[in-house]
Order: sequence, then structure tokens, then C-alpha cells
Amino acid sequence: MKNRLPVEHFHFPVDKIKAGYYSDAYFMRTIEILNGDNHHPRVLMQVFTREHVVVCGIDEVIALIRTCAHNPENITIHALHDGDKVAPWETIMTIEGDLADFSHLETLYLGILARQSRIATNVREVVEAANGKPVLFFPARYDIYQTQESDGYAAKIGGVIGCSTDANALAANGKGLGTIPHALIATYHGDTVKATAAFDKYVDPNIARIALVDFDNDCVNTALAVARKLGKKLSGVRLDTSGTMVDKSLLGQMGMFNPTGVCKELIWNVRRALDAEGFDYVKIIVSGGLTAERVAEFEALGVPADTYAVGSSFFDGNIKEATEMQLEEIRKVEESTKDLSKEFFVYRPEYKKYVLNISVAYPTGESDISKIRALYIVMDLDLTARSSMQYQEPIECYKCQICIM
Repeated sequence: MKNRLPVEHFHFPVDKIKAGYYSDAYFMRTIEILNGDNHHPRVLMQVFTREHVVVCGIDEVIALIRTCAHNPENITIHALHDGDKVAPWETIMTIEGDLADFSHLETLYLGILARQSRIATNVREVVEAANGKPVLFFPARYDIYQTQESDGYAAKIGGVIGCSTDANALAANGKGLGTIPHALIATYHGDTVKATAAFDKYVDPNIARIALVDFDNDCVNTALAVARKLGKKLSGVRLDTSGTMVDKSLLGQMGMFNPTGVCKELIWNVRRALDAEGFDYVKIIVSGGLTAERVAEFEALGVPADTYAVGSSFFDGNIKEATEMQLEEIRKVEESTKDLSKEFFVYRPEYKKYVLNISVAYPTGESDISKIRALYIVMDLDLTARSSMQYQEPIECYKCQICIM
């Protein structure tokens, strides 16, 4: 069984969360109504996605429920693990208990799962496209700083080997990577060699010497100049040409390809130039506008990139996913809730799991099934949690202190 992060690993503003400060208002009104009416049926809630994703955020959600739910000892959780791959409609997690005890957490745990799963999925796609080459996580500047630690954890689950900030790298017990920004070169009046030499003089020698070589839009000549200056101390050069510019080395080759940004022809030009002067040991790190599709294209064509530093595309789809993972109640309550549980779940041998039976949830097709995100089943109080959950046996149980199995 895979290990989970302990509850103590996470820190929540418990009082604010219990007070509903971060919750959609109607969830707090739900609690008010249920408590006021003394109406406390046990519910079984199923959370799932509509896309192929790498699940992430499960451990944090379990900790959230254990820490911030009311009466957490009465709540049962079944869940997958961070890093598991799921197909559309597959169950990610079930939460069983009195809705009044955890309704206020719905906004939070869906947001955690949505964001971290989206990042882990995007990272995994690039890592798989990179064909074993290192992938670096460099999107910190595209979002608010408070998310960096959890984003870095999701990136680790996705498979990156390094991050640009210490906060991103915390989950891997690492430190932020990166060497020379364009701003440093600008302070040396655009002289990349001087800036790189200053870096070499003052920065810890254990830090790899990687020169940014696109400042003056002449990657080939700049890479050669830096290599001649640093010799064997130069570990690599990074190409980060703007997607609206054409490198000088490509001016005589234009006409048969898109020459802007870090294109495959530019990478080849730099590689051939370095090799021709004996700098074959110098690695090429590429960045700027990279996506899984572009990395896959480079690899399919044998482009000599050694490392991919990816930024904004790791956040693609995050907002959309957060909206789509909201929950919806299935208003179908019958006398035998045990039979209802059987009816709503169907075994899918290709996934080796039980999943929601959409045709039962909306048998007449009157509702757009694309809007289904999760399921509440109202359970008879006489039924035990075990009997109601037996249809979920393929999902590994998280046997924590709050589990009432």
C-alpha cells in the first residue's frame, strides 16, 4: 500500500474554515437548514472527474476533513492515492457521513483536487513526452505566490526533477534551480559573457553554470562566446527566444518553417556550432512556450534538446477544472437504499473499478450528463457503512482514525 502524507504535514486556518469563510454560501446554509430541522441522514458522496487525469491533492483533502470537519470521527473516507491515473467518471474519493458535518468543506476540497490534479496531469504529459529527458517546473511567475508549495508537490507527483523556487521544491526537499535572468544581463549592458563570468565568480561553485544566450537574439554566437570564456565549467546554455522574434542564425534559412521562438532549427544550429568547436559536453536547455505537444514533436524529430524548462502550460485548464469538479445531487431516493447503491454503481472491468452508472442517474436523458460531477446517495440509518460501501471494494480504503469501518 502506498504511504500517505500525515495529517500533521498540513496546516489549515481551522477557525476560518469551520466558520465558512472560504465556503460557497449555500453550503453554510445547508448546514443551517439541516441542523435547524434536526435532519441528519447519512450520505455517501462520490467525487470524480470528467477527464483523464493524474489525481493529486487526495492526502491534503483527507487531512482537511480530519482537521476541519465537525465530528470527523463519524466520517468514513475511501480514496485513491496521489499519482493514480483515472479515466472519465472513475471514482476519486467517497465521503460518507452526516452532510451537516462536512458540507462547509466542499468548496475547499474540490478546489484542492482540481488545481493539484490539473498541474500533476499537465506535468505528467510533458514528462512522458520528454522521453526520459529532465523536465523543470518553471511556472511560478504565472500565479500568486501562496500556491507555490502545493503546486510544487503536484509537480513532484507529475514527475519533474526540479523547480525554480524553494517553495516549489519543498516537497522534494530540494532548492530552487535557475541561474541567469535577462535582467542580470541587462545590468551588464547586454553583455552575456560578462554577466555569466560574474555569476561564475560569485555564485556557489556547486551550482551548475548554465548561461542564458538569447539576450541579443544571437544564440549561436553568444553560446560560443560563453563556452570559450568558461570552458569546461560551462554545463549548459539555455535558449529562451521570444515567440515573436527570429534568431539571427535563422535569417538565411527562412522560408520553409516557422522561425520564431525556440524552434527546432535554432536548437540544431546551436548544437552543431558547439560541437564544431569541441563543446559537445555543453547541454542545451530549452524554454519558452513549451507544451506537451511541442515537446513530443521535438522528441519525434530527434531535436537535440537535453532538458525542457516549462512554464505557463503547466497551469493550463486549471480554472476550468475547478469549475467542472463541483458536485451535483442526484434527487432519487428509494425505499431500499442498499439496492439503490447497487443500481447506481456498475463494475467496469477495463478500469477494475466500480463507477457511476450514468444511465441510472438520468435514465430518460432529460439532463445534460456533462454536468454531473459527483453523487449523493441518501442511506438508511439502519444500514452499516460496510454494507453500503461494499460496492466500492476495488477502491483502496484509507484506514485512518476517523474511519468507522
